[in-house]
Amino acid sequence: MPVSISSREILEKLVSFPTVSRDSNLDLVDWVEEVLTGAGIKCYRDYSADGKKASLFAHVGPGVEGGVILSGHTDVVPVDGQGWSMEPFQVTERDGRLYGRGTCDMKGFDALALGLVLRAANAPLNRPLQICLTRDEEIGCIGAPPMIRAMEGVVPKAALAIIGEPTMMQAVTGHKGGTGVDTHLRGFEVHSSLIDRGVSAVMEGAKLIDWANRMNAENRAKMPKGSDALFDPPYTTLHVGVVEGGTAHNITAKDCRFLMSIRAVPGDNVEDWIARYQAEAQALEAQMQAIHPECFIITEPVFDVPGLRPEENGAAEQLVRQLTGDNGTHVVSYGTEAGQFQQAGYSSIVCGPGDIAQAHQPDEFISVAQFEAGEAFMDRLLKVLCA
Repeated sequence: MPVSISSREILEKLVSFPTVSRDSNLDLVDWVEEVLTGAGIKCYRDYSADGKKASLFAHVGPGVEGGVILSGHTDVVPVDGQGWSMEPFQVTERDGRLYGRGTCDMKGFDALALGLVLRAANAPLNRPLQICLTRDEEIGCIGAPPMIRAMEGVVPKAALAIIGEPTMMQAVTGHKGGTGVDTHLRGFEVHSSLIDRGVSAVMEGAKLIDWANRMNAENRAKMPKGSDALFDPPYTTLHVGVVEGGTAHNITAKDCRFLMSIRAVPGDNVEDWIARYQAEAQALEAQMQAIHPECFIITEPVFDVPGLRPEENGAAEQLVRQLTGDNGTHVVSYGTEAGQFQQAGYSSIVCGPGDIAQAHQPDEFISVAQFEAGEAFMDRLLKVLCA
């Protein structure tokens, strides 16, 4: 039976669920499933190993292959320590903007996609539509791959996937790949006045971080090749955002931990960069063990986000350009789940409402104009599916 709820009302409900990645998203998934099943749409879940989170997917229209996937993630980044001037988990409209955590990244798109699926359930579709709402995107895009595998044999395979990260409704055909390498250094504690007899895990870790600085400088100095030149910045970057370690200012640190993040342009192989980093760590470990044999460095890749490659005559690109009228060339330096869909055999593209500059910010917002542009996109897509 038809369910009467607007995309704007869906957005308000989605934002009200504080689905920060460290917490469960099941309340949101329960609500979405209740709304979709109320419209006669069968839903499927793919749970995390601990059962506290789930991705959800559904299919409407004829039970044939060749459909269109609309995919978005359900999790958001924390608001801790941010200077919000309004309630983050409530949509507030002000001066042509819709404020709230996730309005831009990316519950705005999720709401529009859900609104379309509800309308499509009662439309004469000649081509099927599928929706995917993933978990754990914000901690390394780790929820999409198992969900994509779970879809196999459960719903007919779609031809293409539109991942609705905020692109100002532009057709983004490429993005960098990325990985994170969890790094743990074990030193040897002595009084810092006897520093030559100990090994400071923090100071040794700083050498690996400085190696990343040197690699960034070398990459920056190179002339970018081919499509790499389209990116900003047009080279592979390495970054450490958080460092933990040490006991006191006068003790050589026993432990140091950080995540080495690598964002690679298409012309570079992420695996090669991991190997280079691990080789640097092994060389440093040997120097540490020459002072004390109990020292070590453990490096472990913890996530892998493949890059999105521009496709020649790609079905996803052709459809999105038809719907948006955008014929420009656009790539982005942030990662998305689009590369994972592409890797699984779907023609893929990134296109969604909102400005990525607002993502993760205090007082995050999506403009009303962008939300309406997304609604118009969905209207045009429905017509194509019914044609």
